[in-house]
Amino acid sequence: MYSVLFVCTANQCRSPMAEALWRDYVTANGSQEEWDIGSAGTWTGPGRSAMPLTIQVLAEQGLDVRGHRSQPVDWALLCQYRLILVMEQGHKEALQLEFPKARDRIFLLSEMSGPGYSVADPVRGGLADYRHTLAEIAGLLVRGADR
Repeated sequence: MYSVLFVCTANQCRSPMAEALWRDYVTANGSQEEWDIGSAGTWTGPGRSAMPLTIQVLAEQGLDVRGHRSQPVDWALLCQYRLILVMEQGHKEALQLEFPKARDRIFLLSEMSGPGYSVADPVRGGLADYRHTLAEIAGLLVRGADR
């Protein structure tokens, strides 16, 4: 079985987007049963819903994340996943420092399709920012799918 954990800061914008998009991608390609997909935040509390604009832009794509609830990253959670994809260089550095045994499983999402860079957080932006982030994440996922 394949497994991937998407990580951002609060687990309310980027990582829920990536989780929903990847779940949709593997379902469309007939391999949903082969995947365990999750998301978490480096700096969050448990049980927070996705941001309203996250819910909206995903709904525009036919994806429903109204039931999403945030969860913080911890060692037990990291142990459940073979691949951890983070949104920012700071997430990667912090997780690799705090959880050195998981170091070789932690990558920037962008590294799956080319040179690594941070995916900007749309949380202080408007609808256009959320749409841009969603499109960016979708592109990275598709381009990095084979890897």
